[in-house]
Amino acid sequence: MEKIRWGIIGSANIAKGSVIPGIKASETGEVAAIASRGIEKAEESAKQLHIPKAYGSYEELLADPEIEAVYIPLPNHLHKEWTIRAAEAGKHVLCEKPVAINANDAEEMAEACQRAGVVFAEAFMYRYHPRYDLIRDIIQSGEIGEVRGIHATFTFNNAKDSENVRYKKEWGGGSLYDVGVYPISAARMILNQEPQAATVHGLFSEQHDDVDMMASGLLEFENGVALTFDCGMWAAFRNELEIVGTEGRIEVPSAFVAHQNEQDHFIVHTNDGKREVEVPYLNQYALQADALGRSIRNGEELPYPATDAVLNMKVLDACLTSAKERRRVEL
Repeated sequence: MEKIRWGIIGSANIAKGSVIPGIKASETGEVAAIASRGIEKAEESAKQLHIPKAYGSYEELLADPEIEAVYIPLPNHLHKEWTIRAAEAGKHVLCEKPVAINANDAEEMAEACQRAGVVFAEAFMYRYHPRYDLIRDIIQSGEIGEVRGIHATFTFNNAKDSENVRYKKEWGGGSLYDVGVYPISAARMILNQEPQAATVHGLFSEQHDDVDMMASGLLEFENGVALTFDCGMWAAFRNELEIVGTEGRIEVPSAFVAHQNEQDHFIVHTNDGKREVEVPYLNQYALQADALGRSIRNGEELPYPATDAVLNMKVLDACLTSAKERRRVEL
């Protein structure tokens, strides 16, 4: 397969530290260019990351006929504009999560990509790691019985960095947007259902432009099953997921961050005791790039298409409404 030539729109840390190395490690992709709002920063990033081309504007990168796909790690409020502009330029798009700041914007983005005939996906790298296939196989086998509930956490403390884009309300800041999307998407993926209602309590901080710095939530699914979760940017680091069944439970100690070592393993607890399930030491960012690469080159169906991104944003909209208005929101 001829490798997909990727362009990077922006030089965010997530791009430089994780996604760019992941694309380089993939079987299907190579990073051909990077763009920033100024040529100096773009050239610095290109030199640091050994990227052949640097552009001083996003428009220049999109005008490059050699670039086939773009990764967009810009602040959340810019995702819609640059996804649509990339699609109109004929580029396939991998957009950082959350894909937009509301479901309506996400739908417009998906429709623009469909019109242009380009692949569009939200960058939830953890879903491409094979351990979640293993987890779903265990659930399907009946080893832990019927699923009764899911609990997930994703918190970290970055509150002192007051100028961080995560703390700008108009830019789509807040913990639900930044890390709450992980438990939400995980529950939808594991249960293969959409929630019926959301109830969320949030800590909104005046010191941080009134974004939610911590949120605790309940999503109601069919048959009395629920996701309980908490997410935060002003709390000790946690990154865990637990699936509770009638006959056992599955514990994922590092649910959304894959370390490519034994920390990626998960534990199955049943009446017979507990066992650790070993998983392959794979780069989840490379696996994500390869899923898009095979879709672009071979027309393979994406495991998580654009419609999934829209549905996830609908749940996030409900969570934010619930937190702001202190009420249960039906979907």
